[in-house]
Amino acid sequence: MTELPPWRPLLRAARQREGRSPAARWLQLASVAADGSPRVRTLVFRGWADASVLELLTDGRSAKAVELRRQPAVELCWLLVRARSQFRLRGRLLEADAAADRAARLRHWQGLSPGGRALWAWPAPGAPLEPGPCCAASFPAALDDATPLPRHFQLLLIQLQQVELLELGGHPHRRRRWRLEQGWREEDLNP
Repeated sequence: MTELPPWRPLLRAARQREGRSPAARWLQLASVAADGSPRVRTLVFRGWADASVLELLTDGRSAKAVELRRQPAVELCWLLVRARSQFRLRGRLLEADAAADRAARLRHWQGLSPGGRALWAWPAPGAPLEPGPCCAASFPAALDDATPLPRHFQLLLIQLQQVELLELGGHPHRRRRWRLEQGWREEDLNP
């Protein structure tokens, strides 16, 4: 991993202030649908592929995956409530090398809990729900460790190009920005 950008320790400290809250890993991803309208979804932070490359997981059958292939520019909002910090992360979806992608996907797949893996055995996201009683077989609660990696289990690598931090504690609020093209140099902004 290369040298960390100056905003990474600030993000780590803000996440640590959240304690064990699962919400400390939730980010909102904004993308653009085929009709040009905005879409926002909540995803779970899975780690860093590099100093400024986020790892997220998605179902390749989802509308989100199709939208990102069509328009790879995204913005993420990471609100860390206890830290009173909002990180706005702007970047692009990276194309991954097939062999490296498979190895990284497999690492993430094996790192999921059996309940976490089960989501990828459910019917395609956004498809009509079959009428009648919900069949437990269609929505398993767990998949064991021997379950093979599903083809639609996708790893999203987001190369961050700009990060803004809005700190909501104190008066006035403090807002800063870092841009990759400027070597992650810090800029103070009006809140």
